[in-house]
Amino acid sequence: MSDVTRILDQIQNGDPHAAEQLLPLVELRSLAAQKLAQEAPGQTLQATSSRPQ
Repeated sequence: MSDVTRILDQIQNGDPHAAEQLLPLVELRSLAAQKLAQEAPGQTLQATSSRPQ
């Protein structure tokens, strides 16, 4: 389960602090996508790649 999915579940279950955790994650993914869009063709990284567990 991704961090975003976990936080959305917490929000749905009424956790009052979960929404505060969501915004930074969404902003970082958006920034990563923008930066990668400026890279040379053939870049192997993806903005949605998850970190190793």
